[in-house]
Amino acid sequence: MESAGSDSFLRNRRFDSFFNTSSESQVKEPLKIPVKQVEYRSGGPQASNECVDGDGDDDGWFCVLISWVRIVTCFVTMMVTTFIWALIMILLLPWPYERIRQGNVYGHVTGRLLMWILGNPIKIEGADYSKERAIYISNHASPIDIFLVMWLTPTGTVGIAKKEIIWYPLFGQLYVLARHIRLDRAKPTAAIQSMKEAACAIVENKLSLIIFPEGTRSKNGRLLPFKKGFIHLALQSRLPIVPMVLTGTHRAWRKGSLHVRPAPITVRYLPPISTADWTADKIDDYMTMLHDMYIKNLPEPQKPLV
Repeated sequence: MESAGSDSFLRNRRFDSFFNTSSESQVKEPLKIPVKQVEYRSGGPQASNECVDGDGDDDGWFCVLISWVRIVTCFVTMMVTTFIWALIMILLLPWPYERIRQGNVYGHVTGRLLMWILGNPIKIEGADYSKERAIYISNHASPIDIFLVMWLTPTGTVGIAKKEIIWYPLFGQLYVLARHIRLDRAKPTAAIQSMKEAACAIVENKLSLIIFPEGTRSKNGRLLPFKKGFIHLALQSRLPIVPMVLTGTHRAWRKGSLHVRPAPITVRYLPPISTADWTADKIDDYMTMLHDMYIKNLPEPQKPLV
């Protein structure tokens, strides 16, 4: 139930959401994306020539000032859009599936705006695979990764986060209103039950899923070991898995840092991997296969140390 203005604004990309909805609800077909590789420069405020490298730890006071302006602008923008969509969600309380769709619109608008503000050059490869109804997985080394998956995963996608997300001001409450999944990572039994409920809802309502298989954010950008949860979801839902390989985000905004650099970013969708014939006795093999696939497609500074 997107407005005409939103449709126009979002014609190049999309996003996610989930949960306890009517089984006859249908997922809106993702917006069309060119099959060829897409090169896109964000168009936000451009960095000065002194700030374009993105590798150094100290880029000078001017670059730091620009970085702070971008971060504050991102924060204010996110608070404004989150407040607006929280009001929309409250009005839609009797209609769970419409809340999911509006959560998608929120992700498209907010993720796209935040990336425009940060101004990083973005290159998107294999974009045709982003139209699949699937389990999308992504490596995770920066807050920017969240902005990108909000913007780039298709309408009708749900997310998974730790249960503590509810305490994040406005954003956490919107996350719950949009019917996303929350996991209690301190209680394995509760987490397994949440996964089972998620798989059932995904199948019944024809939804997709986005998950970070590392389970946490990498501190140095290097790929961490994968958790098994997404494999269990694939076995229960039989959805294909579409890997999203993000490179450069750890250089653009490092974990624990408040300094954003204009480093170039690449988002690469790999071809869908069928799970139709997967069996529970080979979970470790599937996880190793996908982890090795990321190692093969990541640049050397983001590969795990042996």
